[in-house]
Amino acid sequence: MPGLTIRGGPPTILPMIAIIDYRAGNLTSVRLACESLGLDARITSDPDEIRSAERVIFPGVGAAGAAMGHLNELGLIETIRMVVDSELPFLGICLGTQIILGHSEEDGGIDTIGLLEGNVRLFRPSDPLIKVPQIGWNSVKQTQPHPIFDGIEDESEFYFVHSYYPEPDLPECILGETEYAGVTFASVMGRDNLVATQFHPEKSGRIGLRLLNNFANWNPPSPSGLRRASGDQRS
Repeated sequence: MPGLTIRGGPPTILPMIAIIDYRAGNLTSVRLACESLGLDARITSDPDEIRSAERVIFPGVGAAGAAMGHLNELGLIETIRMVVDSELPFLGICLGTQIILGHSEEDGGIDTIGLLEGNVRLFRPSDPLIKVPQIGWNSVKQTQPHPIFDGIEDESEFYFVHSYYPEPDLPECILGETEYAGVTFASVMGRDNLVATQFHPEKSGRIGLRLLNNFANWNPPSPSGLRRASGDQRS
């Protein structure tokens, strides 16, 4: 695995990071990874606490349909839109990355949050020896420079667990790409104050911690306004 250069550390003034709880797993591992960096990270489903945070992480594992149902039940979809429409740094992880797009093929096809235009596709390998889901380490080719990659070598490996992959409409939203099952897909996306990874940084060792630390130190420019996909759901 390519190495990384550790520079700096946690911010001098610790930001409160809200980890959105919508019953979609892996929340404790994200919190523990943040705490190992000395960051103040809190798991919460309270819209007021999420909006008052200085940074927001939107992780998740599981199915898109169940996730959207829980987000609607908890009244969190509009909260997420408000956070991303503001200047708060926002990090999507795995399922959280997929459902910020406008539509997913999962569960027979469902409309999702629509913060970025695009679709989520199922891996359909022509080679029967290629297993779906992808589980394990894979490299990320950095297609654009971004502060989230500070101190991380190009084509470093991160840990993936997924059967579906994001396909944003706009190429300029793609920050990193990965190849699997005959597909080159967007494994890192971003625009304005939003960044999202298909892989799990909290399960990716020192390089994943570096990425989380970069997120904690990232001060994005004021957003230009994220366009929503047509037909997106509203809570």
